[in-house]
Amino acid sequence: MGYPACIRAVIAVGLLAALGACADGWSTSQVSPQAAAAGRAPTPVDQIQIFEGDVADKPYKSLGEVSVTVNKTTLFNADPTREMVNQRLRQQAAKLGADAVIQVRYGTVGVSALSWGSLDGKGRAVAYEKQ
Repeated sequence: MGYPACIRAVIAVGLLAALGACADGWSTSQVSPQAAAAGRAPTPVDQIQIFEGDVADKPYKSLGEVSVTVNKTTLFNADPTREMVNQRLRQQAAKLGADAVIQVRYGTVGVSALSWGSLDGKGRAVAYEKQ
């Protein structure tokens, strides 16, 4: 003799919720590198600076545009934050050998069919010119 269908459904939903709460979420990234990025070694992620504006005190070369989206996969995950977006921007810029991501813009948190919330970030990966 098994459990009634409604009890099995409640147990299944509870298990899915518990497993979903353990997930960190998912993200997407896009890099549009320019020819200037060719041959540059990757930069350590923790050394990449993030600026919402431009950098006026150092000459730089643009390496390409970087774009990321951080998603909240379940209702129980933390909402995406600017710091999460910044970390993913750093990871993408590091692959290009960038020193910084400038002119960073953030999208709004929204709910979609595939996530309980998302936050977008875009910016330009740059490498400082040696003086």
